[in-house]
Amino acid sequence: MSYQLIYKRYGEFSILIKWKAIVDKDIIRDINTYKTKILKKEERKIQDCIIGYHSLLIVYKEVLCKVAEKISFLKEIYSFEQSVSSKINRVWTIPVCYNLKYGVDLLDISERTKLSVEEIIQLHINTIYTVYFIGFLPGFLYLGGLNRKLFFDRKSTPRLKVPKGAVAIGGKQTGVYPEKSAGGWNIIGNTPLRFFDVTKEVPCFAKSGDEIKFTSISEEEYFKIKGEVKKGLYKIEKKVIVNS
Repeated sequence: MSYQLIYKRYGEFSILIKWKAIVDKDIIRDINTYKTKILKKEERKIQDCIIGYHSLLIVYKEVLCKVAEKISFLKEIYSFEQSVSSKINRVWTIPVCYNLKYGVDLLDISERTKLSVEEIIQLHINTIYTVYFIGFLPGFLYLGGLNRKLFFDRKSTPRLKVPKGAVAIGGKQTGVYPEKSAGGWNIIGNTPLRFFDVTKEVPCFAKSGDEIKFTSISEEEYFKIKGEVKKGLYKIEKKVIVNS
């Protein structure tokens, strides 16, 4: 499937490419495919490619002098039906302790949505989420696919300290705080896993296009996994999927 794209200069070094402004799995797949095509042609000239829900920002190493020509070239790349090697994505299983000790906003969500705490947990773990992109912190995965029953507004006054590993809901999204930080999302649990590790060659295990499945664990299991993670012994459960 091809989309009508909008191209525009974005500063001296970059070109911003925009898709239809909706959150859609087919669009994020198209963005990732296009990114792969561009890097095959121009990897040496590109500093970075930054993916959004419906955008791709291409940052070049040198100032763009002939922007119109560059955009024309990018359009050719998009329309050219070259074969792109099969893209490997993964479904990562993330253990979460939904104990009220960690899910400090569960009771508030329950009261305001008229769902029981157990119903909230079940709705959260019964969905497979798509990783759309990574930000605002290194390793923070923006996940699409949250059940509509769990849509819940962000807090009007953000917390100054959200714990590392907090699993939270913000509006129509869910995600995990990779480090302790300020944040306005509603906390429903905590995972003992590390979502960003600078000691690893690939600091964040997941990438745009991957999928995430949460699974509920007890507090005893939480501390057991946390100990294994600290020792470098825990391997995140994953399923490999190949998209041709």
